Amino acid sequence: MCLAIPGKVLAINGTDALVDFDGVQRNVVIALCEGVDIGSYIIVHAGYAIETVDEKEAEESLKLWREAIEDTEISKEDII
Repeated sequence: MCLAIPGKVLAINGTDALVDFDGVQRNVVIALCEGVDIGSYIIVHAGYAIETVDEKEAEESLKLWREAIEDTEISKEDII
């Protein structure tokens, strides 16, 4: 099982995508994941998109992540 923060695809360039993980942007490879479009939410492992998730599921997961790190010294950049 992978514990990951969902990210929203902002731009696609071939097999790469710019993805926003709740304010932290990263480039990821989308070649292994079908159906990725701009606006899609994806789960990423080791720099590769491995799954798409619907917006409702992504928002619920993001809410839980925000709550989990809210009162800690952990920054989003540390876990993404």
